[in-house]
Parts: sequence; structure tokens; C-alpha cells
Amino acid sequence: MPMLGVCEVKFAEKVANWIAKGLQPKINENIQQNVKAKLNTLVLAGHSKGGKTVFALAIDQAKTNLKFSALIGIDPVADPCKGKITRTRPCILTGQAQSLNLNMPVMVIGTGLGPKPSNCSLVPCAPEGRNHEEFFNESKPPCAHFVTKDYGHMDMLDEDTQGLRGRLLKCMCKNGIGPKDLMIRTMGGLVVAFLKDYLYNQKKNFQAILDDPNLAPAKLEDPVFYP
Repeated sequence: MPMLGVCEVKFAEKVANWIAKGLQPKINENIQQNVKAKLNTLVLAGHSKGGKTVFALAIDQAKTNLKFSALIGIDPVADPCKGKITRTRPCILTGQAQSLNLNMPVMVIGTGLGPKPSNCSLVPCAPEGRNHEEFFNESKPPCAHFVTKDYGHMDMLDEDTQGLRGRLLKCMCKNGIGPKDLMIRTMGGLVVAFLKDYLYNQKKNFQAILDDPNLAPAKLEDPVFYP
């Protein structure tokens, strides 16, 4: 059973607080080399409901002992549908532009097929009004928005997922017909380019993809970037 949204955020807070004090001792215990945890460049990233969870954690950073440097939402979803009964908590979207108090660079990557229902479900996995478009719209600059036009909500996941779980993943959401490898490489490339820009001031690759989205392996809609 999936846990409630409130529980997901609380668990994420606990993990963040453990990292602050518990990660380095574990590294020392298990790795002989002199490895130091670099906690001054921590990044929040999540997919689907996990994307919503990291946004919620970023909004309420005071509950953690860490400072995060950037936020990445990969096809984030706030609600499975618009009904009040099924709406997941906490409700972080306000419906107002640039209303989320994040205080860090944000990149949102969405999918073109996420808002479309699949053959197995009338409810899309990333419905309009509560998907990547709204998360980006409510983020303050600097923020970037990319959309993989021909791929769906689950297409960035491992292509080799077997058994019932694999069949469910393919059935729940509308999928693209192109090779998943192109989608996965595009996602990875965008994440690396964004982080190199904002963590290490290496701007070349991120600026290149903003200037020419056709450089990506998968087809991208025209990106939107507010510096």
C-alpha cells in the first residue's frame, strides 16, 4: 500500500536529518578511503508523488537540519485527480504564479503524454492542473521547464521491470512508442547539465540545451527558463 503524502514528507524529513549527523559515520564505517560527505551541495529530486514530496520538503526546510542547493521535479504530480476526497496531503499548490517559497534553483521536467489517460485507466497519471506545468508555474526564478513531448509518466523508469509490477507500470499510464533509452538519456542529461550550472558554475551544457533543445536524444518542446 502506498503511504499517505503527509507520511512521505515526514519520512523525507527524517532522512534529511539523519544525513546531517548519520551519513559521515556510516561512510567512515564502511569505506576505508578518506571520503567526506559534501553536504553543502545537496539536491532534492523526485518523480511523480516523490516530486511533490521534495517540493513540500523544500517549502518547509525549517524542519530539517540541512540546506538544499537545488530542486528537480521529474513529472511531479500533486493529485491523482481533482476530487477533494482523493486529494493527497499536504496540499502545496496554490493556483497562483510564483507562489512557492523555495529559495533555490528549480528544474521541472514534464511529459507530453502524462496528462492523457491510458487504455487501462480513465484517470491520467499526471492530470492537467496538478502536474509539471503547475509546479513550474508556481516556482520562483531561477526555474527551468522541459517537456519530453512523445513520452509518458513512467517512461523514464527501468525498461526491464518484469512480472506483474512491470505489466502494471506499462498499463497504468499512457506510454510513448519510442525507445525508452532516449527518454532516460534525455532526463539524465538535463539533470547533469542543470546541476553543473547551478552547483559548479559550469554553464555551457545547460545553456546549449536551452538554446537548441534538438540536442536532446528525445524530442523536447521549447524549454522555458526564467533566470
